[in-house]
Amino acid sequence: MSKPSNQALLFLGIILISINLRTSIASVGPLIPFIREDLGISNGLAGFLTTLSLITFAVFSLFAPAIGKRLGLGRAIFAGIALLAVGVVIRVLGGIELLYLGTALTGIGIVIANVLMIPFFKARLPEKIGLFTAILSTGMSLFAAIASGVSVPLAQAWDWGWRGSLASWVVLMILALVVWIPQLSSSTNPRRSSASTGKNVWKSKLAWQVTLFMGAQSVMYFTMITWLPDMFIARGMSPSKAGLALSYLQLISLIGTFFIPGLLMKLKEQSRVILIVGIGYLLGYSALFLHQEWISFLALTIIGIGSGASLSIAYTLISLRTSDDLTTSRLSGMVQSAGYVLAALGPLLFGISLDLFSNWNLLIGFLLVMTVQFIFFGLPAGRDRKI
Repeated sequence: MSKPSNQALLFLGIILISINLRTSIASVGPLIPFIREDLGISNGLAGFLTTLSLITFAVFSLFAPAIGKRLGLGRAIFAGIALLAVGVVIRVLGGIELLYLGTALTGIGIVIANVLMIPFFKARLPEKIGLFTAILSTGMSLFAAIASGVSVPLAQAWDWGWRGSLASWVVLMILALVVWIPQLSSSTNPRRSSASTGKNVWKSKLAWQVTLFMGAQSVMYFTMITWLPDMFIARGMSPSKAGLALSYLQLISLIGTFFIPGLLMKLKEQSRVILIVGIGYLLGYSALFLHQEWISFLALTIIGIGSGASLSIAYTLISLRTSDDLTTSRLSGMVQSAGYVLAALGPLLFGISLDLFSNWNLLIGFLLVMTVQFIFFGLPAGRDRKI
């Protein structure tokens, strides 16, 4: 196969991998009322669906760099998407036990691919890190938006039920696996530069700042996609419209996901961009205290752009704050492990608080607190330093 054909398949493969990294999670939020009713579970157990994915993210992020080193990045990413596809099917085959088992498998598959994509870019496409980071985050956000928007119509209008709606995304996963097959022969591994043997990121203050920044943006994102539709339904929106609202939030985030990485790569420091995004979060979340629908959509516009920018900033900082491929792989694992430990608490704690207090304003207050953490750790993480 010619080199242009190889490059085209690689480009298409990266796009297909990226679009599969959030659909299995984003499709759950709008369907929680249906899952809860069908299986007879509480809000806390429903919120645990997202939390379980994040727990697996946190645990298996620690092992992903070693898996990538042993198998090669191309093969390890393929294995991650294959496991994701298996989990998506298993979680709709039975009751709560299989739902949780399948959800755990989807989380493991996602995190293996997710952690290793950034080292893959740095090892394979070092001159195009900004472009492919933008493609990765944009693909994730775009199809998260699509998944959020069509989940309820697939379940209701197409009469597939919540099980058929969730299972439908396996088609895109199989397509990604087929297109990624040429990368299985690649021996790409995280490499050590001549000047470094790779740093112990767990002992680095800067690494922890990047990690806690990632944790704050992850808490906000996963709590929002789990509970915002339910909040809007409680305020009088139909389930379909609430799903479309979440879809809009993620669709508008594409503005941030695509354009921010290129901008960040040109800047010596990224702290000012982080501060601007943080102020936008504060304004957007505060506006959600008002119950007018048009104000809610205005708030979602601000929050959505910030959410897309936040994801791109977090991924770009992993590359910018490291000087060699091996350290990049280790930092990516750390960020997505310790960061998702924090993120795992968000949907679960709010689900429990909703059962206890039945007050949706607690959700907004919680997101505002996470914004303060986002700014506090983001400002030092954005300075021009290397681990």
